Amino acid sequence: MKRTHHCGQLRASDVGKSVSLIGWVDSIRDHGGILFIDLRDREGLTQVKANPNSDDANFNEAINSLKPESVVEFHGEVEARAEGTVNDKMPTGEIEVQVLEVVVHNISETPPFPIDDEKGDKVNEDMRLRYRYLDLRRNKMNKVVRMRHDTTRAIRDYMDTNGFIDVETPILFKSTPEGAREYLVPSRINPGEFYALPQSPQQFKQMLMVAGVERYYQIARCFRDEDLRADRQMEFTQLDIEISFIDREDMYSLMEGLMKQIWKDVLDIDLPTPFPRMSFNDAMNRYGVDKPDTRFDLEIQDFSEEFANSSFKVFQATVAKGGVVKAFKAPTLADVTQGEMRSLEEAAKSLGAKGLAFIKVAAGGEWKSPIVKFFSEEEKAALNERLSLEEGDIVFFAASEWEQACAILGRIRLECAQLLQKRGRLEIPEDQFNFLWVIDFPLMSYDEERGGYAATHHPFTAPVAEDVEFLDSDPKKVRGQHYDLVLNGVELGGGSIRIHQTAVQKKVFEDVLKIPADVVQERFGYMLEAFKYGAPPHGGIAFGLDRLVMILAGLKSIRDVIAFPKTQKGQCLMTDSPTPVTEKQLKDLHIDTTVLADEEE
Repeated sequence: MKRTHHCGQLRASDVGKSVSLIGWVDSIRDHGGILFIDLRDREGLTQVKANPNSDDANFNEAINSLKPESVVEFHGEVEARAEGTVNDKMPTGEIEVQVLEVVVHNISETPPFPIDDEKGDKVNEDMRLRYRYLDLRRNKMNKVVRMRHDTTRAIRDYMDTNGFIDVETPILFKSTPEGAREYLVPSRINPGEFYALPQSPQQFKQMLMVAGVERYYQIARCFRDEDLRADRQMEFTQLDIEISFIDREDMYSLMEGLMKQIWKDVLDIDLPTPFPRMSFNDAMNRYGVDKPDTRFDLEIQDFSEEFANSSFKVFQATVAKGGVVKAFKAPTLADVTQGEMRSLEEAAKSLGAKGLAFIKVAAGGEWKSPIVKFFSEEEKAALNERLSLEEGDIVFFAASEWEQACAILGRIRLECAQLLQKRGRLEIPEDQFNFLWVIDFPLMSYDEERGGYAATHHPFTAPVAEDVEFLDSDPKKVRGQHYDLVLNGVELGGGSIRIHQTAVQKKVFEDVLKIPADVVQERFGYMLEAFKYGAPPHGGIAFGLDRLVMILAGLKSIRDVIAFPKTQKGQCLMTDSPTPVTEKQLKDLHIDTTVLADEEE
């Protein structure tokens, strides 16, 4: 090795030692002809002192040629810093290295943006992604890369200790169109036929259970052709797990142990277990979403019964049609501005609301609202009693079918929490980790566009045993053995106990989902056949690794925890991809391309 020590390693106990350091020039300071150079590698900084006025012309030339981000090797002796120059903010702040020899490996051009955390964070993200190799040099990004490594190491240690086997599954898979769009890969040796990149190893891991592996895991690459957001990428990594001879209680316990080890190894935090549990219906009714952030209250309440015979026809008619009237209180937010109210209303409308009804409790307890004149004294009393209204509060309402009303107020609840945070009236601790199992999801939901039922999770989820009788008569009543692990309003992962019997799986495919028998055979025939040969009871779960590291690192975008992410347009700015390919490549793949004109043209 060219170095004897890393740049963050030397201490006062090393004074007098001859050392070799190599890294990047972080900064250069000229103090009266003596150069002080901060040398950086992935482990930290060391101050190096050089006198370019020596008798060695090559030494002088090398030292004077240095620029920030150049790669340089120093040989010298560790010295104690002079009194009054110790830097307590640096682990190496008690020492410096007097340079005796220098080797310049590469002189850097001036970087397109500063390689430091404070200034680098202010650089346009596209610029950072264009020069990602420079962005990753920043101390902050280096820590994120290391944290991701520490996370996967903790996962592997835990899985190995608990008897899991790491098995790789194919990247080139069979196309089974469902869920998100797939990425297709043409086969050169099978003209006109395609592979699909896997959205998850779901079917392969179930085959591994049939194969007797019993406890499988994989840190797997997955692909989905979908619109991108801050917490989504077209290619992503998930921790994929499948276990035989297990029930939901066993799964909860094992996964809580995994989270406990990750948080301990990565953040040195002891998580309390077991994690709380909440049914899907309870989560929707109280928080308006199936991944609630329980670090703050602002809980939603149902007032359908109170407004069933109301003089306010909007509420009365909604309840008469089988809908609901829901409300929640945002305390001390009656001073919401007109602009903020417009934003809240637009958020409600984006989820199908026609508007956003509200009541402000003004000075002296007076209620101000266009709708309050329609309320009876009994209705006002019910609101007052159940919401404990006080001066300065504001109440928001949603009247619609159940799921839509929940979703509208769930979104407004989160928006109001941000407004209260901005005003300093609500504290949502960043270092508080509220884990929650959300369970008892409906197995099926009715798809109005298709005119039939669709699997809420995926079609391999087993129904709760006591609900199987409703599969034929009323599929909406059937709960699935599905579970999501939620943390601070983010879904970390989800899974289910699987169907492991051919007859039940065929029934779900053909009788409930109404997938034609020939299509079932084409897409899933091998799985149904495998189940005939002694498939064990089994279940699994998958966690988004990118999202998990994002939360551990306290970041807001998964792009910041992926070494080389894509933009929201699915582009890699560093390599300028995707790009066109040659006519010969297309010919070899038996593909012709046509650029479709815009509809207006």
